[in-house]
Amino acid sequence: MKQSLFIARLRGYVRIQIRGTACEKIINPMMEKGLSVWDIQVTSEGKLELLILLRDFFRLKPLLKRTGCRMHVLERYGLPFFMDRLGQRKFFFGGMAAFIIGLYVLTSFVWQISVEGNDRITEAEVLQAASKQGIYQFQWKFRMKKTEDLSREIQSLLPTTAWVGVEIRGTHVTIKIVEATIPEKQQLMNPRNLVASKNALVTEIISDKGKPMVKPNTYVRKGDVLISGTIGDEQNNQVVVASGKVKGVVWYTSRIEAPLTKTYKVYTGETTNRNYLVWGTRALQVSGYGKLKFEQFETIPERKTLAWRSFTLPLGWLHERVLEVNFVEEPIEAANAKKSGLEQARAKLLKASGPDARLVGEKILHEKTENGKIYIDVHFEVEENIAEEQPIVIQGE
Repeated sequence: MKQSLFIARLRGYVRIQIRGTACEKIINPMMEKGLSVWDIQVTSEGKLELLILLRDFFRLKPLLKRTGCRMHVLERYGLPFFMDRLGQRKFFFGGMAAFIIGLYVLTSFVWQISVEGNDRITEAEVLQAASKQGIYQFQWKFRMKKTEDLSREIQSLLPTTAWVGVEIRGTHVTIKIVEATIPEKQQLMNPRNLVASKNALVTEIISDKGKPMVKPNTYVRKGDVLISGTIGDEQNNQVVVASGKVKGVVWYTSRIEAPLTKTYKVYTGETTNRNYLVWGTRALQVSGYGKLKFEQFETIPERKTLAWRSFTLPLGWLHERVLEVNFVEEPIEAANAKKSGLEQARAKLLKASGPDARLVGEKILHEKTENGKIYIDVHFEVEENIAEEQPIVIQGE
């Protein structure tokens, strides 16, 4: 009697070979006993091969004894045998189950939090507000609220934001900020004069409001009034907010030091490698032990982090390539060193003098070479804005 293949696989069955003289005589007793056998074949050697359910396999022994036949198991099929093989590899499957469980646990934590879009608001303020709502490192993801609720509550703690978004991708939480546009407060303008901020020779004066007190080609000292905020005569006058632009030539003396050698970094081609197993912010070195044989070197790191789909794990691998370098000194001609030093001094002076400044003259006062450097004292003439504000104090106020 043949069983359905599905039921047979659940119960288990075996392929056996029956040997003996006139072994075909055992077939009728098997049928009479109601044993589940099928796929009966007679080999060229006169042996029987058949499939039998595992439960009936043990009922076959009395029949074999009665007929004087012998039996040999050729193959085993079905769930009972699979479970037996699984039990023999319990350590392997146990380790696989532990790995899957560990992977699931690790991906259930928040490992990294980043803030995007903030300009005026500091990252620390955003992270502090997020922490109050349960967003922090090593937090269980299932314990956090919905992203819509988190966005709304974080925004309520940051009043200078127009919108806050929270995005969770794997173990990484990204907080996106759109800061509110705050209108600039208009500065309250009190009555004032414009006075000279430095000793200078006036080259240009443009008065938008107020009374000009100097003319071009006039030498002024620091604190002299350039544009007065008091207009009118002695009897009829009023104070205003003086405004305008005043330019003048200012004199500077700079000391320049320019080296006569230039140092280059050269790679020798010798390298060595070091590898680390990285867990979060910790690293365990696994290769490349010992003291480096290079006196001077440069390290190029390359880090790889384990990721599965959108999940980023804190476990990774760090590979460091260490390259030997030498530093070579190359002499520089005095003329080139002098030119480079003057260019740097001009750029530094113009940057400090303001955006409208321009160099109108320069003169080398002294020059000497000493201890591998060239020293130059230079007199510069720079045209720049020399006006600064001075409040007008009105008597009685």
